[in-house]
Amino acid sequence: MSIDVRPPTGRRGLVSRQPWRTAQRINFAVAALAIIVFVTGASVAEPLKLYTNQAYLEEAQDARVLPLDDKKAMFKLVLDSLPPRVKVYPTENYFYFKFLHNNVPWAGNIRLDVLERDKGKVNFAYFEDLAEWKSEDQVRHKLFDSTDGVVVEKVAALLYRVSIAGSTVEFELNNLSAVKPPPGLMVDDERYIGPVHDESGMRFFLLYNSRLKIFHYILDETAQRTDQLLPLPSTDRIVIGKRTGFAYYRDQKHGVGKPERKILIGVFEGNARVNNYFDGPFDQLPDNFIEGEQLRSAILEVEPQLKGRIDRFGISPGGADRYMIAPYRFYRTEEDLLVFHECAESKEVPVKNFGACFVFQETPPPDTVTEAPPAAARQNRANIKAARPAAR
Repeated sequence: MSIDVRPPTGRRGLVSRQPWRTAQRINFAVAALAIIVFVTGASVAEPLKLYTNQAYLEEAQDARVLPLDDKKAMFKLVLDSLPPRVKVYPTENYFYFKFLHNNVPWAGNIRLDVLERDKGKVNFAYFEDLAEWKSEDQVRHKLFDSTDGVVVEKVAALLYRVSIAGSTVEFELNNLSAVKPPPGLMVDDERYIGPVHDESGMRFFLLYNSRLKIFHYILDETAQRTDQLLPLPSTDRIVIGKRTGFAYYRDQKHGVGKPERKILIGVFEGNARVNNYFDGPFDQLPDNFIEGEQLRSAILEVEPQLKGRIDRFGISPGGADRYMIAPYRFYRTEEDLLVFHECAESKEVPVKNFGACFVFQETPPPDTVTEAPPAAARQNRANIKAARPAAR
């Protein structure tokens, strides 16, 4: 069974919407050592959080036996291991965790899905963590509700209490309802779909261009900076995050007198293969903030044949598939990104089509409706080439 949920090869169309969302999530649970750091010019000591090799190796030797085949017992164990209240930052409402068992790293998540949480349901999944060098393993997944002894209560807007057998944790979902693009960031043909908070920590504005029928993720620079951006040696128009590997094009042509904006154009392919924190924002759409029909209407403008086959979130009946929005390229080398700059600088591209330079289409294009491909298909991603972005 494939557990690479919305793989890079299928950037358009319906793709498998598996509720467990396989991913490489938070760092191994290691001891944080508080040491004294003296800030220059100040007498206040601040603690530094260290993740040590010693702690990692000692956890790798942990001989505890976990009830991996008992999903309910594992769910309670995870809740018991959490503080009374946690915050869920990603906008598709996944709370990720990681642990070691029998010398092997495992990953998992608790998800308060937009379609299920108000029905008293919560998703829980865990699995051996992904790696490029090994095949995928079984996912243990369960959609819990009151029939399982699990209670999901809405305490307030975007705040839910989850309980099982005396264990209770409150999950605070990320409230980005007030986040809007600053003046001048959008062009006349663009519509704002909603705010995206990726599990990488990066925030984006998801925009749709109704004339070009394309989506863009625009870096939200009103948020606190969580990455350092370095320019490519060959052009300072393209910058790459040192922490995330996300690549952006510095768009200065979207309007005279308008501020520069950074369009997401690349995600490092190695991260996409193992679905880690930095696999791109395609899996963190602004579920809690999509107003009315704005997302579905945009999708149907691009793919009218999906009429009657998706709900207002772009999800198919039954929730198995979801329309994938990933207009960026999965790159291996910096040279893979230069095609965007070549398109943006080309005199053959009409000014009115400039925004389409930042939508990468593979050759041949994927089918409009696709199931999650087998692992072998994903292994061939590096061999998929495209001559140009979709500007011509």
